[in-house]
Amino acid sequence: MSKPVPMRQMPQIAHVDVNCFYASAERAFDPSLEGRPLVVLSNNDGCAVTRSPEAKALGIATGEPWFKLAPRAKEWGLVAKSSNYELYGDISARVMELLGRYSAWLEVYILYP
Repeated sequence: MSKPVPMRQMPQIAHVDVNCFYASAERAFDPSLEGRPLVVLSNNDGCAVTRSPEAKALGIATGEPWFKLAPRAKEWGLVAKSSNYELYGDISARVMELLGRYSAWLEVYILYP
């Protein structure tokens, strides 16, 4: 029988899920959005491409068009932001660079809404 390998010598795998990434990126640059329901809207059709956990708790679905959300936005305290893909790309690159400091390799899986 072989000896067990001590934990520190075993290969380590980390799964990093940047949940609600676009909403989190918006909050990084506007802390007043923290804790508030937030949707980020597609620039081409005005549909929710991401939702904060607070917006999800309201039952707002991915792809929900803003014209359906707008009538209740004030009541819910819902904030809508136009998507800023340049910002998200920059923050994503920073996250990958940071993770790369601690890993010999990365596999990036992108789930598009």
